[in-house]
Amino acid sequence: MAAVSESPFSLDSYHVSEELGFILRDPLEELPPYYQPWMDIALRVPELVHSHELRLHINKMPLLSTQYLQKHRELRLAHLALSVMTMGYTWQEGENNTVEMLPRNLAVPYWEVSQRLGLPPILTHADAVLANWRKKNPEGPFDMENLELLLSLPGGDSVRGFFMVTLLVELAAVPALRNIPAVINGVRCGDTEAVARALEDISQSIQDMTDALKLMHVYVEPSVFYGIMRIYLSGWKDNPSMPNGLVYEGVQTEPMEYSGGSAAQSSLLHCFDELLGVKHEAKSGAFLTRMRDYMPPKHKQLIQDISSQPSLKNFVQQQASERLNQAFQHCVTKLLHLRSYHINIVSRFITVPAARARQLRDRSQDSEGEMISRAPTALEERGTGGSGIMAFLKTVRDQTKEAFLPERRTEMNHQN
Repeated sequence: MAAVSESPFSLDSYHVSEELGFILRDPLEELPPYYQPWMDIALRVPELVHSHELRLHINKMPLLSTQYLQKHRELRLAHLALSVMTMGYTWQEGENNTVEMLPRNLAVPYWEVSQRLGLPPILTHADAVLANWRKKNPEGPFDMENLELLLSLPGGDSVRGFFMVTLLVELAAVPALRNIPAVINGVRCGDTEAVARALEDISQSIQDMTDALKLMHVYVEPSVFYGIMRIYLSGWKDNPSMPNGLVYEGVQTEPMEYSGGSAAQSSLLHCFDELLGVKHEAKSGAFLTRMRDYMPPKHKQLIQDISSQPSLKNFVQQQASERLNQAFQHCVTKLLHLRSYHINIVSRFITVPAARARQLRDRSQDSEGEMISRAPTALEERGTGGSGIMAFLKTVRDQTKEAFLPERRTEMNHQN
């Protein structure tokens, strides 16, 4: 009897689109009219935080049922709106006057929507980036000039810059995502040329991601990011400002802990790591794995399914193909460069302002200095996801080097 052939690996069942990858296609801008009380507040979060009135408005908000949210896009916009309100409510008065409880009229619907989506009840990359965009001109290009946020947080244009540049990094990765099935199917049937071609396209796509990331320097002001924005991206796990977590009133009486936003919540690099065989050491690996619980479940499933495929690296080593060897090494090199560039960004937007904040705290300052020195001290050396940021990023980058084929790894070690 003939063996049943495996069906080809495909992205169809993972909520990944050919044009936009992990980005939510055409996010809704409005919820059904019943939910207007949410949208009225969510659209005004920056100004209501600024006037110290957001908590007041949320406390007076009606407790709404979530039963009229039917479609996936409705749930995504609801989650985004409730997330933005929650971040503003929690951090309205900075790190020294946080809340211990999220009120029932926000906590209960937020929990229900989160459960239906399989997302945690906190602002995630899937909310703030993947489902938080619209084109000003629907027929126009997908670029900085034609994109705007649906909902924002305190920090003005830098908030838009931060989320939109991150969205463009996701967009730049789409050709790489499209080629992952070509790699997996090529390995399964021993097609060396098909695998090499797909890896070459993935390399170019990862380079395009790095180029998109460079726009951070154009569209985000480091003092605004560090001094104003970061706290609103922070969570209540591993955060000294909220050591006990947050009680979601009407959900459970014990406080719950959730990590804030983190680039590690993007599914992109997880997919590339699994494809290329990048293995992370215990501590950083545990953090990255935990961040998968902050992704849409289908995206998390894709990462797991890539990891269970036959080893690409073993396949490359078994073939006597110079083109394939070079394509694999080039891919790892581009991933390494992307991670190194991310370290450069974090240094400019976090490490340098943190050092300046420590210097300025007891001195008279200019307005930029004042903004930096008011930044939360608990976050000085941490990412908003709660990781000790520089040590974590350098460890992750160094583990990426271990994915090189043996001859290149020896070269890298000599250089170091």
